[in-house]
Amino acid sequence: QVQLVESGGGLVQAGGSLRLSCAASGSTFSINAMAWYRQAPGKQRDLVAARSSGGSTKYADSVKGRFTISRDNAKDIVYLQMNSLRPEDTAVYYCNVGTLRVGYYYPGNYWGQGTQVTVSS
Repeated sequence: QVQLVESGGGLVQAGGSLRLSCAASGSTFSINAMAWYRQAPGKQRDLVAARSSGGSTKYADSVKGRFTISRDNAKDIVYLQMNSLRPEDTAVYYCNVGTLRVGYYYPGNYWGQGTQVTVSS
């Protein structure tokens, strides 16, 4: 089993920045990739960014050029640096472990509890 704990959410004005962190513990030796999803009220949970242990990344079109996913493989922590935030980025952000293969991210069964990001206009 893998446990995921997110942190770093909060309230920020449009144009501002936040950095989210997700620390994994437990059976982390099997982790291929880690990712961030987000879910706004009344909407489905969507992939924001993913990064494999080998350094491959995948981003949603809506965040390309603004968000950067990075990972400390030694500490099993994944970060999401969010710049130029917009009100439409407001959502609960969730961490996930899964597999990134040939440009497609396959989510796993383990999720964090989520962290709220609110961007005011």
